[in-house]
Amino acid sequence: ASTDMNAGSSRSHSVFTLNLTARHEGRNQMMRGTLNLVDLAGSERLGRSNVKGQHAKETAAINKSLSSLADVFTAISQKQAHVPFRHSKLTFLLQPSLSGDGKTLMVVNISPTEASVQESLCSLRFASKVNKCELGKAKRTVEEVTSKKGTAPNNQGSAATVEEVISKK
Repeated sequence: ASTDMNAGSSRSHSVFTLNLTARHEGRNQMMRGTLNLVDLAGSERLGRSNVKGQHAKETAAINKSLSSLADVFTAISQKQAHVPFRHSKLTFLLQPSLSGDGKTLMVVNISPTEASVQESLCSLRFASKVNKCELGKAKRTVEEVTSKKGTAPNNQGSAATVEEVISKK
């Protein structure tokens, strides 16, 4: 949907999650990992984008989820006991990746135009807030594979085939 600020706006965030499982035959171990690629919709000022109706609601929802994500990064950087992951679907979805067992990289696009300086400054402030976060050291998730060839433990304590384990993740 086109706005006065962005001719090709998708009007949404996009999250691509890839779950990986590797098996080391010699050690009877399986390792798991998750890669999240997240494309955040940009924050837009309602007055400048000139959107109405449903598009205005979408803009407000995008801005609210970005604000919730900023709140999560603030809580993490200040080492608060409570991190508000449940304040938006986006932060709830990213909770496992932002809870200390992973690494996060952020790339920020800003507009080179003078008319967008306020939005660019807002994006840079957000990136600065994210940069202050210490998520901790990334941890490997290694599971022992049961002695039965081709199987790995599942969450119920019994054995499942590797294909079953992968399909459930």
